[in-house]
Amino acid sequence: MSQRVYIFDTTLRDGEQSPGVSLTIGEKVQIAQQLARLGVDIIEAGFPISSPGDFESVSAIARKVKGITVAGLARAEFKDIDRAWEAVRHAEQARIHTFIATSNIHLKYKLRMTREQVLEAAVAAVKRARLYTSDIEFSAEDASRTDFDYLCQVLAAVIEAGATTVNIPDTVGYAIPGEWGGFINDICHRVTGIEKAIVSVHCHNDLGLAVANSLAAVINGARQVEGAINGIGERAGNAAVEEVIMALHTRKDNLGFFTGARTEEIYRTSRLVSTLTGMRVQANKAVVGDNAFAHEAGIHQDGMLKERTTYEIMNPAMVGISSSNLVLGKHSGRHAFRQRLEDMGYFLSEEELNNAFASFKKLSDKKTNITGEDIEAVIEEQMSALPHSYTLEYLHISSGTAVVPTATVGLRRDEQLFEEAACGNGPVDAICKAVDKITGINCTLINWGINAVTSGKDAIGDVNLKITTDGVKVFLGRGISTDILEASAKAYVNAVNKMIHVDRTAAAKQTEQKEVEN
Repeated sequence: MSQRVYIFDTTLRDGEQSPGVSLTIGEKVQIAQQLARLGVDIIEAGFPISSPGDFESVSAIARKVKGITVAGLARAEFKDIDRAWEAVRHAEQARIHTFIATSNIHLKYKLRMTREQVLEAAVAAVKRARLYTSDIEFSAEDASRTDFDYLCQVLAAVIEAGATTVNIPDTVGYAIPGEWGGFINDICHRVTGIEKAIVSVHCHNDLGLAVANSLAAVINGARQVEGAINGIGERAGNAAVEEVIMALHTRKDNLGFFTGARTEEIYRTSRLVSTLTGMRVQANKAVVGDNAFAHEAGIHQDGMLKERTTYEIMNPAMVGISSSNLVLGKHSGRHAFRQRLEDMGYFLSEEELNNAFASFKKLSDKKTNITGEDIEAVIEEQMSALPHSYTLEYLHISSGTAVVPTATVGLRRDEQLFEEAACGNGPVDAICKAVDKITGINCTLINWGINAVTSGKDAIGDVNLKITTDGVKVFLGRGISTDILEASAKAYVNAVNKMIHVDRTAAAKQTEQKEVEN
């Protein structure tokens, strides 16, 4: 009989800790809503005490995302736990996830605590969380390098204190599958009261073994797997959620496990996370990479034409990769456009549809045939827009091998048009400087990249870039156009809008706090 494995998604917590990733509250809610559509069981929405922005995003997800458990991370300290509960308490199902390191190396060099002190802190943290909710997860950080007998002692104590899930993290990606499977099996047989809790694993990918270790753990008794979409996260990342889901689904005949995931939402979720984080998915990435279902070798192509299953163990449609050849163009109507969006899984409000359709019409004037990938790019760009933002009204570039690159930029904010011109080392640099003049913000462009959404001379250029003013806060911008320079301008303006939005929100919070204090 098949057994259920729960999927704990930490894209918005551990995933956002990837270098250079910084999401707005709206983007985090957007990802959380898509994760709910994917059918993961638990979303770790963030680390509420780490910053006011993290608290606000966790709180927003708890209020807005339905039909899913929302977890907040907390160190084994009362102030963390209280703050986590304040953030998640409005969720339909709220979880507090508290943790403390248990390995000798962490106790000695990081915590500077004895084993007895760590055990006491772990139990006290679970009891504190128990005052708020019955859904409590405890993690023994760096469990894979922890003395086994001591780890069993800690896990038994927190279960007795009220933990309903105990997470065994391979925090530094040190484990290998055979060893790790045995480790989990021993925990399931040695820890007193383990039958009262769900055993979870959180595997990192430093040796490229996170998914393999997660599956080894499931085979040996774990019933919750933690990971992130596209495998993003600290250092080399986490177990890739989509790979875990599809491995369990594809090999259920051998493994005998199932999840509650809707596999057809996998590709869309992967694309959304990649777009909003600016972290490209490598072409040969399992399940969701561009080449995952591509066949070039003649023998493979011949086999595929005769019978798909000769070289494909998964149907692309199973993970949400559409095989539809329907192409829209400048004469396509609003109804056909809406139908295509719904076929792709986008259900927009009337206002959102009107804005998307207007962008589609502008694109259709520049591009003869518009594919599903083009439409996805248009929708995703619309989703990244912020209220009361600057929008690109026009752009004029003078550039060449014998002239100084010059950009004239017109930005509209509300009903007012702002115009400036600037010279630069290249056309993109000139655009950025002209935008800086208009906004009064001097930004540093720290990363710029372009990807062709589809093939052909009229392919949409998808520009992703990152900016900063202080070297600490980094903002991601995205813009699309058949004109690379226009896409660059839109991406830069998008990033500046995010910066302004974050600063405005922070200032409003400070004003509100001062009013409360007075």
